[in-house]
Parts: sequence; C-alpha cells; structure tokens
Amino acid sequence: MSTDTDPARRMLFPGLSSVFRHDLPASVVVFLVALPLSIGVAVATGAPVAAGLLAAVVGGLVAGLLGGSSLQVSGPTASLTVVVAQSIVQYGWAATCFITIGAGVLQVLFGLSRLARGALAIAPVVVHGMLAGIGVTIALQQMHVLLGGESHSSSWASIVDLPRQLMSVHPGDAFVGGVVIAILLGWRYLPPVLRMVPAPLVAVVTATGLAMVVPTSIERIYVAGTLFHDITLPALPGGGWGGIALAMVTVALIASVETLLSAVAVDRMQPGRRTDMDRELIGHGIANVVAGVVGALPVAAVIVRSITNVKAGARSKASTMFAGLWILVFAVALVDVVQQIPEAALAGVLIVIGMSLIKLAHIRLARRAGDLFVYAATVLVVVFVNLLVGMLLGLALAFALLLWRVVRVVIVATPVPGTENGWLVAVDGTCTFLALPRMAAELARVPRNAVVTVEMTVDFIDHAASDALYDWVQQHRSLGGTVELVEMGAVRLADLAGGPPARGHARHLLDEMLGPWRRTPRVDPVTAGIAAYHRSHAHVVRPHLGELLDGQNPDALFLTCADSRIVPNVITNSGPGDLFTVRNIGNLVPADGRDTSVEAAIVYALEKLAVRSVVVCGHSKCGAMDALYHERVTGPGLDDWLAHGRPTLQRYRHGHPVAAAAATAGFGPVDQLGMVNVAVQLETLAAHPVVRRAMTERGVVLSGLFFDISSARVMEITPSGIGHIDDASGSVTALPVQ
Repeated sequence: MSTDTDPARRMLFPGLSSVFRHDLPASVVVFLVALPLSIGVAVATGAPVAAGLLAAVVGGLVAGLLGGSSLQVSGPTASLTVVVAQSIVQYGWAATCFITIGAGVLQVLFGLSRLARGALAIAPVVVHGMLAGIGVTIALQQMHVLLGGESHSSSWASIVDLPRQLMSVHPGDAFVGGVVIAILLGWRYLPPVLRMVPAPLVAVVTATGLAMVVPTSIERIYVAGTLFHDITLPALPGGGWGGIALAMVTVALIASVETLLSAVAVDRMQPGRRTDMDRELIGHGIANVVAGVVGALPVAAVIVRSITNVKAGARSKASTMFAGLWILVFAVALVDVVQQIPEAALAGVLIVIGMSLIKLAHIRLARRAGDLFVYAATVLVVVFVNLLVGMLLGLALAFALLLWRVVRVVIVATPVPGTENGWLVAVDGTCTFLALPRMAAELARVPRNAVVTVEMTVDFIDHAASDALYDWVQQHRSLGGTVELVEMGAVRLADLAGGPPARGHARHLLDEMLGPWRRTPRVDPVTAGIAAYHRSHAHVVRPHLGELLDGQNPDALFLTCADSRIVPNVITNSGPGDLFTVRNIGNLVPADGRDTSVEAAIVYALEKLAVRSVVVCGHSKCGAMDALYHERVTGPGLDDWLAHGRPTLQRYRHGHPVAAAAATAGFGPVDQLGMVNVAVQLETLAAHPVVRRAMTERGVVLSGLFFDISSARVMEITPSGIGHIDDASGSVTALPVQ
C-alpha cells in the first residue's frame, strides 16, 4: 500500500474524514462571516452587489485552490474599497474590471519574479497608517449612508456635508444602522456559546427584521431582476492610460501586501505550516484575472476571515473552497433575501470594520518607535488625497527617517569633572561629512591648552570626517594642548589608509579584546595586545584605577588553575580590584599549610584584605587532573606538587557524589575528577583555621566553580553535587545525582 507524503498534495486532497469533520463545519462559519461583508464592500464601492458575491466565490474557489496557503480566506476586502470606488467614479465599472485584470497580471509577475518577500519589507508603520487612513475614509463615507443619505466621493466632501446630513437624518436608517453598530461592538461581551454565531451575520439579520416592522421608510439594496442582471463584463478604457496603469499598480500592491501580511499572521497561528509566498501571489493574481473577466471586485486574503477559518478548525484548502461554493449557491438561489437588506445595516458593518483598522496598539508602537510623524502623515494623505500618494509619501518619510537615524552621529565635548583642564570629546554613531558642521562646533568649545581624550565609538567613518579630526588634533597639539585618541568602536582610523571606508562589526571588537587568547601565531602578542589596550581600553580603566590608588578592597579570594585558557575576570564579568587571584597547577590547596605561597595568600586575603568570599575554580581538560587520574610520572617538581591532589583521587575512586552528578551530565572521567577536586579543596579550606574563623566571625562564603571550555559555561560545585548557574537570575539549577 502506497503512502502519500507530499504536503502540497495532502492540502489539495485531504482525507474525506478530515474534510467532513473539520473543513466542512469551518466553511459554514466562514461563509456566514463573508456573506454580509462581501455585499457591504460592493455597496460601498458603488459596484453591483453581485460583484462582491462573485469576488467571494472567486476568492474561495480560485485563490483557495491555486494559492500557497491552505487556510487563508480570500475575497473582497475593505482595504481596496477606496481605490476601487475612485476607479469606478473616474473610469466606470467596466474599465475597473479591466484594471482588476491588469492588477492580477502584475501579481502573477510579482510571484514569478520571487518578489513576495520583498513586499514584506515595507515599513510596518506605513502599512498601519495606510490601513488607518482607509478605515477613516470608509467611516466618513458610510456615515452619510447610515444617516439616510448618499456617500461622497472624497473625505473632505464627507466632512463638509456632515452637518447638513445630521440636520436631515432619516430616523429609520439611523436606527437600523445604530442597532448594527451596537450589536457588533457588544458581541464580544456575550457568553462564548452565543459568540459562536458570527456577529456581522446576526447584526444584518436583526437589522433586516427590524426594517420590516419599523413604521418609516428605509433604503434597501436595489437589485434589478436577477442578482447577475447588473454584471458588466470588462471593457477597454476610452483613454487616460496613465491613470489606468497607476490604478493597476495600486490595486496590485495593496492586494499583495494585505495577502502576505495575512499569510504571516496565519502562519503564526499554525507553527507547523509555512505559506509559499510566491505561489500565494501567483494564485491571487490568477484569481484577480478571473474576477476581472467575470465582473467581480478585486480579491485579496482577508485576515479576519482567515483567522476565523483557523479558529473554526479548518485543516485544508477544502474549507475556503466550500465557503466560496456556499456563497455561489446563496447568490443564485436567494436573491430576494438580498433585496431585503437595509443599506444602513451594511453601512454600520463597514463603519465598525473601518474603525477597527485604526488600532491603538499601532499608534502606541509608532509613538514608542519615534515613527508617529510617519504614521500621522500617511493617514492624513490617504484620507484627503488618495491611497497611492499616501503610501508613497509614507514610504518616503520612513526611508528619510531611517537614513537620518543611520547616518546620525552624536558629538559632544564636555569638561571632565575633577580635573584641572581635562576635556572629553565623545563621537558616537556613523561619522561622515554630514557631521562636519557639528564636529567643528563641538571641537571649537575645547580650550587651547586642554588635555583632551577623543573617544571614538563609531561603526563607520569616511575620509572627510577622519581628515577633519586629524587636522584638529594636529592644530590643538601645536597650540600647547594634548590629545589622546581612543578608538572603542568597530572601525579604526588607520583602516582608511588601505582603501575606501567600510562599516565595522562588533565581531572585530571581540577579536581585538580576545586577541591574546587566539591561537593564530603573532610576532609579539604581548606587545601588540598592550598597544591595543592603550588604543581602546586604557582610558576606561584609568578612572577606576584612580579610585584604587590608596589600596585594594577585593570581594573574593579567587583560587584557580594556572591554565592559560582560564581568564578569571572574563568568566566572572569582573574588573580591576574585584578579585584577589591565586593561581597554581590544578587549583590545589595543600593541607596543613605545607605550601607557603598558598598559605600566605589565604592569610593575607582573609586577615588583611577581609575578602567576603573564597572561590575555588577548576576547569575541563585540565592537564594536572589528567596526570593525576592516569598516575603518570611527570618528573621532579611536578610529581611533588601533584601529590597534594592524591586525596582528591582517593575520594573520586571511592565514589564521590560530585563524580556521579558529573557522569550523569555527560562529563568524562578526567573532568569528573576535576569537579571532585574543587569539592575536596573546598573541604580543605573549610578546615583551615583562618578560613574557619572568618566564616564564623564575618560570614565568609566558600564557593566552588567549574569552567567547561567546550561550552564556555561556568557551573557551581558543592561538596554534594553540581548545578548550572542560570543566565537571567544567577540562580543555580541542581543536576541529578545517580
């Protein structure tokens, strides 16, 4: 028996049991949500009612079948309402169908050109502003319909005429529209059982029923004859081809962006699924070509319906395709029902949809990110000019803001507190010729004989800025001042001598900081490291060392191995004056004070420096532990020293609990011995009279650490086990002991 393992084939041909169990019920829910919205979008654009229903059919059957997503639901969308309405007013419905075909062809080309991901590069603040502008425009236009009037072609006309419309409101239409809005806004507060029925459907059905009993005239949807009687097939425009092309591009871009953003949202809800974005654009492009040919509105994936489809339990493309089929059946068989729907009811639905496009979360995000100006400008231009101009302006402003942030540099010259004539000039950011006026102004503030530190924290510097800085340095020195040039950023001024400027990376800084640790052969690593230290770090350490001139006050006595791979201040994230460090082969503490060097360090640290903790730190791949474990003869001197570790070897062979925990964690015998060694040295220190007295009288703490070189992580060692030190809180998670 063969097994079908092709995911795409499973989406197209799911098992019948899954279709009937999951997709069929979900398609009914999607149908009930899409029906009133499809009719409402058609009425709002001024297109035939059937154009909205046909768009939902094409979106379900064509885009659903050919697209790259298995759960997205496509159809007429509020985001295209404004541009389609303008097209109908300017060119007529037949030419608008032709525009829809052209937009579909462009979407197919987008998909074939692999540009789908590129559409997601549009700044989110522009998309949010564009949607908010569309929402405001829809609400302003439909407000007149809700009050019993006619929608206007522009937002400005809608605002100007609103006072007159309020004075001549039709009570029946306003009542029905108000009920719809109240139901839609209050539906979320009802019990979950009731919320299983889509709110737009309940609102429209309720409004239709009220319209039959309200004792006043109410405008209803007009349909001449059959539902498809008013359908007009596409026709070539009589002229204005520049505007036609612009409209095609606008529809294609908006439909593509909304479709891709919806796909991203649906993928987040279904972690195991990934939409083929290019195929999704191709599928929607073909759907729009079909929509234009049959006289339907342009289609795009609609995020609200798509999320509804996912939450309803859909598993495959069958759900959205069935939803399109149900709308087709409704459009053919129930035309009389459509004619009973009040226009004010659909206006109420569209007003709520339009206002829902204005999200407070987007406004807060724009404010927090410093993009509020871009958001506001996009909204205003979309509302009062048109959608395409608003989007283009928003993109231009977003790019200008990005460029300003990228090339921005902060240059500040300030006196150094506590010094007689010290000044600090901080240069931070991207330093180009654009920064020259700012640089000149700040450098002019520095007195002629000042002792200046120029701190360069830049990720890019061009020759113009570099030359200007060097010229000032030479001039200041010639006038009797001194200048120390400190380069802390990712680029170096000396690099400009070898070619054009390039942006530096933080990795370069890390390489320089850890340069002496690298295994690459160097002519004189110590001297080169000192030069790098003077160039980039000495001035940072200098003020701290100034506070330690009169004495040291370390927190801990840190006893560790002499292995060159262990850098105590790096693995403890500490600095000068924090650790009183003692290093020897194998981080051993000879019992009974038999080694005067270690003994002197213990006494001095605890009785003279009064450290608050004593730390023993071992490490993996330790040569001393390897020699001890294999009982190798290492020669005079080393054998005598390693004899201090024999108690550790005996405790390990007798089954120390730390060894068991280390074995469970996957460490080999030599590293297990190294961890046991840390625990044994802690016991030796705890028995030392000086340490014991400090623990009793001052609460000195003993700690054990083990540095795993392969993972660059530090673990805690106790006399009974080991544990991982948590990155976030510093807490320790104990590892199990067998």
